[in-house]
Amino acid sequence: MINNPPVDVLIKQLGAEDEPVSRYCLCVVASKRARQIIEQNAGHTPVGNEIIKELAVASKEIADGKIKCVKD
Repeated sequence: MINNPPVDVLIKQLGAEDEPVSRYCLCVVASKRARQIIEQNAGHTPVGNEIIKELAVASKEIADGKIKCVKD
């Protein structure tokens, strides 16, 4: 479960002001980004306490506004 940043903040950040996204959309976007991060770091070995979960990185990027949800 994602606690920081809160799920409500992530939902508001992904959606438009008048149309928030669903929790399902948030899960799909976060999981796709987490998979991209895993693929990028495939050969990289963590140094020291550098172990950060990919889903945590993805949720932080969503909260910062770096990731947007695009409907087809």
